[in-house]
Amino acid sequence: MMEWLILGIISKHMEEKKAIRSSQHRFTKGKSCLTNLIAFYNGMTGWIDEGRVVDVVYLDFSKAFDSISHSILIAKVRNYGLDEWTVRWIENCLKDRAQRVMISGRQSSWRSVTSGVPQGLVLAPFLFNIFINDLDEGIECILSKFADETNLGGMADTPEGCAVQSHASIATSRGPAIKFHALAFSPRINTSSLEKDLGVLVDCQPNMSEQCAQGAKKATSILACIRNSVMNRTQEVIVPLYSALVRPHLEYCVQFWAPHNKKDIEVLEWVQRRATKLVKGLENNSYDKRLRELGLFSLEKRKLRGDLIALHSYLKGGCGEMGVGLFSQVTGNRTRENSLKLHQV
Repeated sequence: MMEWLILGIISKHMEEKKAIRSSQHRFTKGKSCLTNLIAFYNGMTGWIDEGRVVDVVYLDFSKAFDSISHSILIAKVRNYGLDEWTVRWIENCLKDRAQRVMISGRQSSWRSVTSGVPQGLVLAPFLFNIFINDLDEGIECILSKFADETNLGGMADTPEGCAVQSHASIATSRGPAIKFHALAFSPRINTSSLEKDLGVLVDCQPNMSEQCAQGAKKATSILACIRNSVMNRTQEVIVPLYSALVRPHLEYCVQFWAPHNKKDIEVLEWVQRRATKLVKGLENNSYDKRLRELGLFSLEKRKLRGDLIALHSYLKGGCGEMGVGLFSQVTGNRTRENSLKLHQV
């Protein structure tokens, strides 16, 4: 309970000061994997549409939470203007800890712990955000963070373009990196390189057909397990299993990689078609009738609903500063209509 109270004090202070940079999307109110992907790749695809060659570097810091130096962390917390009582409470919470290792029944001697935040500590995620908050300093290209996973991107075909590789070296010098992958996006280079970013396959073209195929493959394998292991084929059993175990693989961050090709849309919809046929008594009905009987919507309609929710989150939620760059709002003085209108492209 005490940790939650301290976390509330710190969070309120940092929000008022707007101290946590907008590039951080993990452990941040109103942000998620989806906001991270959309915000970062919106800049990349804008350059690609202009015919530019774009370099992206993916970093994943090794043992990020365990490598946080207590002394450096406390200094950073104090620099953000928190009162001394709160700073000392955090310092006392981290210090005077010890650990030892046991191998085959033999124990090592106790050693003092001078780095890392304890697992299960309520404050741990927020303290990590504070520790890594200054990673952006000295880096001019687009940078986006999701906890310890960091993406850097910039143009590579102009003299004034960002030297992404050199900026990535600056970032890795501030923490040990276990993953350092690069991907070149170019409208003139035909390659088949893929990179998984927060669970989404990103093609260097970019083309999301592979993501659709992989999502459908995972969902189909789980659906097969349900079909082979569940004897009760009633609606009360099949629909909750499908909704909880299968459909999330078809809809994870779909607002980012939304399929536009008919064949990709059909690949995903086919999985739901098969799922609805598992319900006893509906096997011979049409797909639309099965959906009505089960109280479900097509994946295309669910995606539209998700688009509207994401749009509202960007414009009215915790991502307002990013929504300004993603959408153009119509300004007007008419008071009898909805004031929130967007320009059509």
